[in-house]
Amino acid sequence: MTTHTPKNQPNDDSPAERIAKVVAELGEDDVIARATALIAGLNAGEEFLLAVGGRHAQGILDGAPALYWPEVWGARTFLYVWNDSAIPAVLAGLGNQAWRVREMSAKVVARRELQYPAEVAALATDEVARVRAQAARALGEIGSADEVDVLRSLLKDPEIEVRREAGGALKKLRAKLPAAEAPGASDGSTASDGSGEAPNEG
Repeated sequence: MTTHTPKNQPNDDSPAERIAKVVAELGEDDVIARATALIAGLNAGEEFLLAVGGRHAQGILDGAPALYWPEVWGARTFLYVWNDSAIPAVLAGLGNQAWRVREMSAKVVARRELQYPAEVAALATDEVARVRAQAARALGEIGSADEVDVLRSLLKDPEIEVRREAGGALKKLRAKLPAAEAPGASDGSTASDGSGEAPNEG
């Protein structure tokens, strides 16, 4: 990792704009290395923190509690810049103690279509509904017939957003799997239409 940092990074640009600028200055490999450091809870430089976190990051530099935000911003960076060296960091993020990091890491898995469905399926029982919902969404992108039962279990989730995402994910799997493996092919059931409720579920 190089030691120089981006200069005069605006705080109010969108994350995509800020990250594009820091990539232009530091290069993709350095940005990915720094984002990986952030997910691990390491210091990646104040200017880099501003680049990925914007005005909120300035608050942290001014003394506000960091909490889990640098780890979240590190993971979010991979929505915009990527190479496969980031995979271990993203997988570690799925098990982070902070739910926002787990959620963001699952988003990255879906965006980058990383083929780790078992690791994502483990989040189907997460204590936070937003994490369960994002896990369902990711399984719709990367899942196979092996994850159908996991998604069906989420059709009974107490939170409507989780049920909705599970229904949408089952529809995606049904569209891309061979007919014999598609949800509902062997037992007469059908996936939710994404409205949040499974057919014939009380």
